[in-house]
Amino acid sequence: MTTSMNISLPESLKEYVRQRVLDGDYANPSDYIRALIRADKEHQAQAQLEQRLLEGLESGESIEVDEEYWKKKRAQLLRRRQTAETR
Repeated sequence: MTTSMNISLPESLKEYVRQRVLDGDYANPSDYIRALIRADKEHQAQAQLEQRLLEGLESGESIEVDEEYWKKKRAQLLRRRQTAETR
């Protein structure tokens, strides 16, 4: 479902949007605004991911992740999967 939203822009921004549409990058001003909103949402998601990664890095003692670590993790996952399949 699509709804309408009215926004007010200074003449210089209105002209900029109009020019972007005329350049053929967007079908109409609404298309341009939707693209900006999508890009902003993606930017926010990326910022949240980076914040969570930083929190994880600062959350405690670090461990060495080497081939042996991954070997144990794969074995744990296989056991968990086998247990789930037998239920």
